[in-house]
Amino acid sequence: MADHAPAVRRRPALHRGLSRQALILVLLIAVAFGTAIYMGVRHPIQAPRAQAVEPLRMTVIPLAPQSAVPGTTDPEALYTHSPAVQFRVGAQGLTFPATRRTPHFSESQVVAALTTAQHYLVASSLDPAVLTGGAVRQVRVLLDPQQLDQFDQSFDHPAADGRHAPTGWLVRFDPSRVQLADSRIRVQGTLQATEANSDTLEISADHTVVYALKPTGSDARAQTSLFTVRRELTFHFDRDDLRTDQAKLVASYVQAGPLSCAEDSANQLRPLLAGQTARAGGPAGTDPYATGSATALCGTLSTSAEPRV
Repeated sequence: MADHAPAVRRRPALHRGLSRQALILVLLIAVAFGTAIYMGVRHPIQAPRAQAVEPLRMTVIPLAPQSAVPGTTDPEALYTHSPAVQFRVGAQGLTFPATRRTPHFSESQVVAALTTAQHYLVASSLDPAVLTGGAVRQVRVLLDPQQLDQFDQSFDHPAADGRHAPTGWLVRFDPSRVQLADSRIRVQGTLQATEANSDTLEISADHTVVYALKPTGSDARAQTSLFTVRRELTFHFDRDDLRTDQAKLVASYVQAGPLSCAEDSANQLRPLLAGQTARAGGPAGTDPYATGSATALCGTLSTSAEPRV
């Protein structure tokens, strides 16, 4: 028995703990997890913020006649002998340009923006309910919700401050003075679509609208006169606006006459009617020391813009 090996072999001792490969894997996972936490703390993911909408900038310039306002009992004769003779009636004068896609907006999006701008022009300058100084909802529903506070403040507290004049948002007359003598309002102008930036589609509208007016409560024998409004409006549309058929009105430049410079044209337009002349005096005084105020402006209505009767 001394010449043979022992019957029982010794087994190597078991390695306690993790193997080297497993330990390396655990370390890699820990490093990756720690890096992710560190990067999340240093650079948190933020939801995109909605762009603040700039307030509407508006300018309303009354145009005073140089003599008595011409008039006649036949509104059609007035149009025939005025520069508006070739103008179309109502929304037919709000024609679309040739539409094509832009670098960041499809053709259908451009058409949607033009359509909403057209709807705004119809509601704000052709709707008889709006023109008579009563309704505003037809215009309000077409605005981006972020502009509604400014819109509401303009009608609750009208001011000629370049921000809160109702006549910067829409056309409306003093119903105690004038009424429409002809519902076939004449319009001519252009619409143009461009990109303000990669996220904003811009529509520029430049239209001249001509109204036949007569004194409130008068009959068919009353003298009728023409009143002209030139509106240059700039609309902005983001993709949310295009989806909801709403617009941001960012600029409004309005010239209107015949008006008296001495009258307040911020809240309502008070047209001079047939046979009337402008009151003496200029627009309300401007205080150069008052910050945030708008300069009072007034122009002269050219005789070439009036009908020849």
